[in-house]
Amino acid sequence: MILEVAILNVIQGQESNFQADFKKAQNIISSMSGYIEHELQQCIENSSRYILLVKWQTLEDHTEGFRQSDEYQEWKRLLHHYYNPFPQVEHYQCLYSQKLDTK
Repeated sequence: MILEVAILNVIQGQESNFQADFKKAQNIISSMSGYIEHELQQCIENSSRYILLVKWQTLEDHTEGFRQSDEYQEWKRLLHHYYNPFPQVEHYQCLYSQKLDTK
């Protein structure tokens, strides 16, 4: 499993519009082959900054399957005009994981 991480700096004053368009765009990414799950989180200290976390089965599911798809063109149309600067996307692989047992 690969974790895609993108820090999204949205143009101030466009947060509500971005969130509405992301709500539409998430249906695109979640329909892609190799997609597992995603989270969009908003920064508490800077309300125009978000972090997007997407889990993919493989790196290629994101970099080739999604990014080279027709669906990605719609994703770009919905979201890319909100970013300043354009986000850097990085990919991570899990080395260790542990969860709190609440039982």
